[in-house]
Order: sequence, then C-alpha cells, then structure tokens
Amino acid sequence: MICELQSSSVKVSKRGEYALRALIDFGLAQALGRPLLQVSELAAKEDLPVKFLEQILMQLKAAGYLESRRGKHGGYLLARPPENISIGQVVRLIDGPLAPISCVSQTAYERCTCPDEEHCGLRMLMLDVRNAITNILDRYTLADVVEIPSVSFGETKCLSLSR
Repeated sequence: MICELQSSSVKVSKRGEYALRALIDFGLAQALGRPLLQVSELAAKEDLPVKFLEQILMQLKAAGYLESRRGKHGGYLLARPPENISIGQVVRLIDGPLAPISCVSQTAYERCTCPDEEHCGLRMLMLDVRNAITNILDRYTLADVVEIPSVSFGETKCLSLSR
C-alpha cells in the first residue's frame, strides 16, 4: 500500500489566519507605542467575529504569546518581543503539524500503511514538502512580517521591521 494523505491539509485554517492577523496587529501596535489592544477594537479593525477572536486570543495567551490586562481600559498585548515569536510555531499551535502526511511529521509521527516506509516515493516527496513549508514558516518571526506605515515625501510607504 501507499502512504495515505492526512485528512487535514497543509492549508492554514481560518483560525490560524485570524491568529496571525491578530499577532501582526499586536506587533504593529507595539511598534507604534500603543501595545494594548481591546478585543472589540481588534475585531472591528480586522472584521473578525468577536467571540471567535476571543477564543483565539485566549489560546495565544495560554501559549505565552500574549498577556492580558483587566479593567475598563484593559486588553491584550504581546508577552514576548516580536523577534521571539516564530510564525511556524504559531501555525503549529493553532493548526497542528505542518506535515502533509503523518509518516513525515516531526511532532505527530504515525507509521503509514506503506510496507516499505523507508523507500516509499510518496513519503520522500511529502518529506520534501514538509521541509519546504517548515523552513519557510520557521525562518520568519513576527518582527519579519510586521510593517509600519510611514509617510515619506507625501506618499505612504511601508518599512519592514525585519532584521
């Protein structure tokens, strides 16, 4: 038999997309000197459902990416510097392993049904796919993807906060 594809695809879920969009907003807010954001403000800016966003922010908080402040003017802020937040780790937290099949997963390995896993052509292909995805997502931090709008000579430009 041949290796079977996992039921989950290598696609970032809506939950993962919203988590990344929220973290980018927190990174921008921090870079602009206003690190504390309220859920309602963030949901309105990104046009996201408030309840769903709250669940995502609580998951990010539990994983140590965000802190919360209570009170009327409370909200969430980054718990770590943006350069210490790996995009790959956030995607794994929200969506699980990056591997397209379980027999090439580094975090959720399961033997496939292929009789000769070591020489399986599909496994070798999917190992390359996993490595490519992992290398790209792990290469970037939140600081690399956060951009600050700035005005230069009357036109808006974006300055990257990358290394």
